[in-house]
Amino acid sequence: MRLEVITPADVCLDAEVLRIVAEAPEGYFGILPGHGDFVTDLVPGILVYELQDGVERFVALHSGTLVKCGSRVRAAVLGAVEGDDLGWLREKVETEFRQQDEDEREARDALARLEASMIRRFRELEGFSQ
Repeated sequence: MRLEVITPADVCLDAEVLRIVAEAPEGYFGILPGHGDFVTDLVPGILVYELQDGVERFVALHSGTLVKCGSRVRAAVLGAVEGDDLGWLREKVETEFRQQDEDEREARDALARLEASMIRRFRELEGFSQ
């Protein structure tokens, strides 16, 4: 099977794999060659995959969607970090994904302030036209 992990910035992983284990909102699931096609949401967590030589690797995912179609499995996620050391991945995820969440929160706050300012100005303009 071909596994691709794609973020908005790049392709994090593109490899032939023997099996995949990931986490959906309902819990963990596994995919082996010949598994039926499906689509599921992914929650932030660790995706485990086994390479053709039997080596197990990990990708920390920041939520997204997984699509299994034929022999291809694609995960489109907000962020991903690949590695083989779970301790290192945990530290990396805590810092990078937390920072991403904080950046998104700050952007939403700035947008809310901008919208409030626009509404206030429209109300002021309505007052001048009456």
